[in-house]
Amino acid sequence: MKLKPDFITQDIDGTQFLVPVGAESFNGIVRSNETAAFIVNCLKEETTLDQIVDAMCEKYDAPRETIVSDAARVIETLRSIDALTE
Repeated sequence: MKLKPDFITQDIDGTQFLVPVGAESFNGIVRSNETAAFIVNCLKEETTLDQIVDAMCEKYDAPRETIVSDAARVIETLRSIDALTE
């Protein structure tokens, strides 16, 4: 899966914003916390949930089960706004 080219990110004062620039199904702005921004940045390249979780386990000191749950929730949110290609 990968972030669609219709969505770009902009970092402003330490906060990442996901902005649709050509998306027809979503016309808002998504503000990401640090964890969601990490996931979005991973999705700028073709990746899988397992690869994202592995990268997050290296970066964050949290139980793997928690990381899997958090990553899946962010990915489902991105799917709901049609921001991913699969």
